[in-house]
This record gives sequence, structure tokens and C-alpha cells, in this order.
Amino acid sequence: MPTAVTKTIIGIDPGYAITGYGIISKTGNKLKAIDYGVIETAAKTEFPTRLLAINDKVRFILETFKPDIMVVEELFLYNNRTTAIGTAQARGVVLVEAARAGIPVYEFTPNQVKLAVTGYGRADKKQVSTMVKSLLGLKEVPKPDDVTDALAIAICMANTGSLYAEKAVSGYQYGRYGYSKRNEFG
Repeated sequence: MPTAVTKTIIGIDPGYAITGYGIISKTGNKLKAIDYGVIETAAKTEFPTRLLAINDKVRFILETFKPDIMVVEELFLYNNRTTAIGTAQARGVVLVEAARAGIPVYEFTPNQVKLAVTGYGRADKKQVSTMVKSLLGLKEVPKPDDVTDALAIAICMANTGSLYAEKAVSGYQYGRYGYSKRNEFG
């Protein structure tokens, strides 16, 4: 009988104030939390220094846990463009570290994450956090929400794989170059 392959997946919920991360393993149908937490930067710190802090911590996490796959939430335009731009820049440094480590990066929409974790694409935060706790067998819901979101993103990849996985790319790469985002998981 073949041995089940274990995949290590890191989910990232990028932000320039708080970046949540969650690392899980999947062996067969079993999910296990390996590590999770946040990378925080102080509001009064210069922005480039904040990005550097995120970069350095992500590099440390990737070197320590050596995940096979990184998953991030697909960016969407916020009402506050300043926040969206800062979040995009934080996401950029995360993606650079994944590239440096040779880790493929996939992305999901928020509704895809909610659907994969709860079975309902419009689930609220409480429903998602309750299911993250249950699916990973945790004693309590991880805090803050950025951690739960990162773990949910990783669970989404573990549960859906190539069925819904999209390679993370910048929006301009789609139509202009005829790039297809679809790629295989595994």
C-alpha cells in the first residue's frame, strides 16, 4: 500500500500593520496545524522599514518550516485605496520571499476560501473561525482574525487543490500576455 504524501502549506493574510500566517500539513485527508501567528509592524515606523520587517520575518518562517506551497488571498479593491496599496506592497514582499525560496504561490478569492472551509461562500468570520478550529483540532480559535484567515486560506488549498487553485499573478498579466492562471497542485 503506498504511503500518503505529506504537503506543507503556508497561508498568508498580508497586511502592512499585521500579516497573519498559518502553516498546516496535509497527509491523506488529515490536516494538522504546524505553526501560526502574526507579523506586526508599528504604525510610527517608516513604511519601507515596515516592509523590510515583514520580508525578514517571512524569510525566517520559510527557512524554518520549508513549506511546499504558499497560498495568499487574491487582492480586491478596498474602499480605502491607501490601505489597498499598502496591503499590495506587503503582499509583494511576501511573494518575493516565496520566489527566493522556490515555493509556488497560489491565490484564492475570499468567497472560495469561505466555501472550502465552511461549505458556504458568504460565511461570516465567526463561522470561518469555528470551522478552522474544528478542522485543525485546535483547543481555541486562533487570534487575531488575521491568523484565522491565514489558516483558512491554507485549509482552502488543502481541501480543493488544483480544482480551484490559481497561480498568483498580477492582474496586468492576464489578457495582455494570454497567461492562463490554472496550474496543477501536487
